[in-house]
Amino acid sequence: MAGDCAIDTEKYSLLEDFNVDVEVENKAFETFSLCFWVYLLDSTTYPSAIIRQVHSDMSVSAPFLVLDENKKMMLLPLTLLHREAPDPVNTSSWTEVPNVSTTAKFPLQKWVHVGCEVSRNYMRLYICGELVGEQVLTSLMTNGTNSDRSRKISLFSVGGDGYSVQGFIHSAEVLPSNLSASYHYTKDPPLWLSVDKPSTSGIELDEDGVWSVVSGTFCSLDVVLTNAIGQPVHKDVKVVASLLYADSGTHVEKRSDFEAFLLVSYEGIELSAEDKPCNLLNGCASFKFKLSQLSSKSDKRLFCIKFEIPEVKANYPFLETVTNQIRCISRNRDSVSSMKRIRLGEKKVSESKIVNGNGTSMEWRPQNHEEDNSSTDSENTEMRDSTAFRRYSIPDWIIFKYCLGNLTERALLLKEITNNSSDEEVSEFADQVSLYSGCSHHGYQIKMARKLIAEGTNAWNLISRNYRHVHWDNVVIEIEEHFMRIAKCSSRSLTHQDFDLLRRICGCYEYITQENFETMWCWLFPVASAVSRGLINGMWRSASPKWIEGFVTKEEAERSLQNQVPGTFILRFPTSRSWPHPDAGSVVVTYVGHDLVIHHRLLTINHICE
Repeated sequence: MAGDCAIDTEKYSLLEDFNVDVEVENKAFETFSLCFWVYLLDSTTYPSAIIRQVHSDMSVSAPFLVLDENKKMMLLPLTLLHREAPDPVNTSSWTEVPNVSTTAKFPLQKWVHVGCEVSRNYMRLYICGELVGEQVLTSLMTNGTNSDRSRKISLFSVGGDGYSVQGFIHSAEVLPSNLSASYHYTKDPPLWLSVDKPSTSGIELDEDGVWSVVSGTFCSLDVVLTNAIGQPVHKDVKVVASLLYADSGTHVEKRSDFEAFLLVSYEGIELSAEDKPCNLLNGCASFKFKLSQLSSKSDKRLFCIKFEIPEVKANYPFLETVTNQIRCISRNRDSVSSMKRIRLGEKKVSESKIVNGNGTSMEWRPQNHEEDNSSTDSENTEMRDSTAFRRYSIPDWIIFKYCLGNLTERALLLKEITNNSSDEEVSEFADQVSLYSGCSHHGYQIKMARKLIAEGTNAWNLISRNYRHVHWDNVVIEIEEHFMRIAKCSSRSLTHQDFDLLRRICGCYEYITQENFETMWCWLFPVASAVSRGLINGMWRSASPKWIEGFVTKEEAERSLQNQVPGTFILRFPTSRSWPHPDAGSVVVTYVGHDLVIHHRLLTINHICE
C-alpha cells in the first residue's frame, strides 16, 4: 500500500516497465494468453509499439502489439512460433504481415482491457473481454525439429523512442490455456475517477461544449470513483478540488484581498475548496461549488475544475479528472433577486427547531415574512405578487439547507420532513426548492420521497423477516415483484443482467444487508416510477423493437455500440443517479454520432414521460 491511502497504487506501473517471459517451442506448448489493462497517453508518432518481442537469437526486437498509423491496435505474429513474423527493422512490414486488428481507433487516456491469445497455428485479439479478430498462421514448430527444447521469448515495452507509446499498465498476467481473457477482464479491474454529467442545476452546456456558470451561484457536480467496468468502488478516500486556467492548466491563485475563487458548501458554510475535501460515499462525492469574482478579473479566460485524491502522491492521470471548460458569466438581475429571496429565511432560524444528524424530532412554526424589513419596496411588492412567498409551515432556512446539501444530507432531511409534514406541505416544499435551486427536477424527487421510503421499508421487512443478512437469491423475487408493480408492467420481467447490475449497485456479494438494500432501492424506485409513466412505459413493454435494453452501465452500452453505424443508439438508466439526485430515474441515450464517436445525452423526463 502507498502510505495510508485506501487505494493500492502499487498495482499500477508505467508501461515502459512492463516485461514478462513466456516459454514456448516445446512439445507440451499449446497456447498462452497475455492479458492486461492499459491506459495509453497520446503519442507523437504512429505507428507506435506498445509491446515488443525478443529472444536469444535476435539482435533487435520486433513488434508484437502496435498502434498503426490510424491508431488501430494490431496483434502481430510471434517470432519464435510463426513464419509470418514481422521484420524487426522494417516498420512497413507491420501492416504487410498477417495480423489481427481492431476496426475502430483504440481509445487513448482511458482504461482498456487487452487479451492476446497465441497458439502455434493462430492468434486472437480480445478487447474488454470480447473477441475482435482471429488470424490463422503457419507454425515454425515441427515434429522433427527441437520438439523437446524449451525457449523463452521476452515481451516488453520501452519508452522514449519514436516508435513507442507511453502509458500505464495494470494486472498484467500470462494465463494458462484453461483460463480465458473474459475471466481476466472481470478479475481485478483498475480504478477510474471521473466527473459525472452535471445536473441541470446551475450549469448550462453551450454549443461549443463549454459550461456556462453564473458567478456567485452554487452549482452541483458528482465525482465518481468506479472500476474500469463501471462498478462503484467503496473506498474511504477524499476528493479535493482546485480551479485551473483551461488554456494553461495552471492554478488560479487566490489574491490576498479577495475570498477564494472556488468555494464549496459544507453544512451551509462556504469554505475554500482546497481546505475542504469531499468524502466519497458509495463511490460518489457530491460537490457543491461556486465561482466567485472571476468575470471581471480574468480577461474572459476559460477555467476548469480539477478533482484529485490527495492521499495518492504519485501522478496517476486516471485518479484525477477535470471538468469541461467553464465560462464564468456575471449574474443577471433575476439571479440576484432569487438569491436575496433565499437569504430571507436565514434570519428566522430561532423560530424553528430541527434535530438533525442522528436526531429524530423536527418542530415547525409558520413564518411571518412581514417582520423582515431588509428588502426594498420593489422587492416587497415582488414578494406579495409571487406565489413563492405564501405562508408555509416549512421555514425558508430548511429550504435553503436542502438546496445547499449533498445527497446524503438531502435524504436525511426528506425523511424528517415526510415524517412531520402533510402531503400538501411536502408538495409546497418541493415547489419552493425547485424555485430557489432553479431546477424543477428537485421537486419530482421530493414529491416521491414519502412513497419511496414507505415502499422501501415495507419491501425490506418482507425480505429480511428480522434477519440482519439475507441471501441474495432470496431477495431477487421480492425485488422483481415490487419493481413490476411500481412500474405498472407485468409483461416484462427483470433479467439476469438486470439483477447483476442491481447487485453491483448494492455493493454486496452473497448476502445483502439493509444498508445494501437501501442503496439499491434509492436507484431502483425512481427508475420504476419513470417506467410507470407515459411513453417510457410503452417503450419498456415493447419487445420488438426493444427500445430500452434493460439495466446496463455506461461502459456496457459503449461496448455494445462499438463498430456500429451512425444513428445506432441504446436507451439506459444512468447508474450514477440515485434518489434524491434531481436526475434519478432519468433516461440517457447512448448513440453513435456522425463522427463515429459514441455520445451520451440525458433526456428530460418531464418531456418524455407524460
